[in-house]
Amino acid sequence: MIKNHFTPTKQSLITAALVLTAASGFAQSSITTNDLTAGAAINTITTAVPLLLISPDARAGALGDAGGALSPDANSIHWGAAKLAFVEGKSGISLSYIPWLRNLVPDINLGYLSFYKKLKKRQTIGGSLRYFSLGNIIFTDIVGNTVGQFNPNEFAIDGAYARKFSDRWSGGLALRFIYSNLTNGIDVQGTPSFAGTTVAADISTCYLNPDMKVGGKKASYMFTAAITNIGGKISYTKSADRDFIPINLRIGNSMKIKVDDYNAFTFLLDANKLLVPTPPVRVDATNQAVYPDKQIGEVGAGKENNVPIVTGMLQSFGDAPGVLKPDGSRNVLQEELREIILCGGVEYSYNNAFAFRTGYFHEHATKGNRRYFTLGAGIKFNVFTLDLAYLIPTQQRNPLENTLRFTLQFDFGSFQTQGSTKE
Repeated sequence: MIKNHFTPTKQSLITAALVLTAASGFAQSSITTNDLTAGAAINTITTAVPLLLISPDARAGALGDAGGALSPDANSIHWGAAKLAFVEGKSGISLSYIPWLRNLVPDINLGYLSFYKKLKKRQTIGGSLRYFSLGNIIFTDIVGNTVGQFNPNEFAIDGAYARKFSDRWSGGLALRFIYSNLTNGIDVQGTPSFAGTTVAADISTCYLNPDMKVGGKKASYMFTAAITNIGGKISYTKSADRDFIPINLRIGNSMKIKVDDYNAFTFLLDANKLLVPTPPVRVDATNQAVYPDKQIGEVGAGKENNVPIVTGMLQSFGDAPGVLKPDGSRNVLQEELREIILCGGVEYSYNNAFAFRTGYFHEHATKGNRRYFTLGAGIKFNVFTLDLAYLIPTQQRNPLENTLRFTLQFDFGSFQTQGSTKE
């Protein structure tokens, strides 16, 4: 395990755990012991480069990370490029900054830069750069001698294209290069390590109906579906198994209701599911009696998770070991439903100049247990928009506590319009 070969400078065990989580390829995740309590076994799905799932912009971050069907802007590439086809401006740019897990380690940060450009009435292109710094870490050998110092980092570069198929339907495609350097080439138990690289793609579709009525009020409805990070596995050593990146299915819905010419409410709901294999129950000395026809190391319940990418995506809808019942049987569907993450939020906006937002993020206790409320606000100054978000966990001493997000957007179309008006 890599934890025997590096020790961070500050919160040693905590930072080690963070790096190990980000570099899950160093250890294949699976259940190797019998369930401790019927129906309550923790079976979290882990992947390499989990930064790809972090909501990068403050607007969605203030809505419980429910950004799938949020109105399109420069940050839409992360949520589904298809939305870009409905963006109102001609071009725009966005810059976001997130001090990540600041309660644990003070130098972990995420930066996100994105832009879009409308080519024609039905076509839009965009791009983004995501950079994640894991802070300063001192690496040691197994006996504690310092062998080096390094700042682990990861980044992803995207290019996106969106096109309208009709006035209400669109499709989008994004291509992504992913780079993850967590060890700077330091040996892991005598095996040289290296930076992990891979490529991935997103496919998405968007439906927008701007001419609805709700309670006699004008309303618009948006539906989006996106599969993101469809790409090759990643590894950090030649001897380690290659691990899935976080291939994710996201379904988004939003309803915007205009109360009058100045006031509007938007209601959002997202559902997410990782399309990667669920760790199986493997036979070991503690549970071999339960699986007498299996050898130690074989899969006792669930399905093998060391499979090709397409196989893993397809089997992810029914490969969970299942929730253990008192009679010894397992409910696979129940565990699969636990893997769905729900996000919801409400945005109030006044005159398209000020917005207040709140939301909630829910993940099942056996699948990661991330549960938190979010608050945020946004204000628009002519061509600039500033958004802030604040995260409030439902549990005390949560690593995500006090997480802040900041996003600054610039609308080039509005700037050009202002310039033309002055002339």
